[in-house]
Amino acid sequence: MAVFRIERTVPLSPDAAWRRLTHWAAHSAHVPLTTITVTTTPPTRVGTTFVARTGLGPLGFDDVMRVVRWEPPGAGTAGATAGRCRIEKRGRVVAGWAEFEVEVRAGGCRVVWRGEVRPRGLPRPLGPLAARSARWLYGRILDGLLGR
Repeated sequence: MAVFRIERTVPLSPDAAWRRLTHWAAHSAHVPLTTITVTTTPPTRVGTTFVARTGLGPLGFDDVMRVVRWEPPGAGTAGATAGRCRIEKRGRVVAGWAEFEVEVRAGGCRVVWRGEVRPRGLPRPLGPLAARSARWLYGRILDGLLGR
């Protein structure tokens, strides 16, 4: 089990950051040898599924994901509310979950991305290495999507 947490503060509105983070196909640009295809009709909502295909030619694997929480940022009774999204990873090679929150901060917003990655067949002692690798990869994705 590899649990990780990443936090970024950026000069974007919560809505702009949300749009960037939830443009699923755009994640492909920041993950080597990976293409993401949304397999349900728009708009994104609870139940939306997408597949990240990682590989070279016929050699590779699919990371199947499903949105299980979808709460875009918006105006609540006490001001702007945070946006929250949670995705479950249901692939044969990688299982786990990822979730992010987008909330207002002075001059922009704060994004917190948490997740758990469980590569199937990975021995438990290698969990910390998997967590560091996941933190690096998801940090790369987050920085790329947010324009950092």
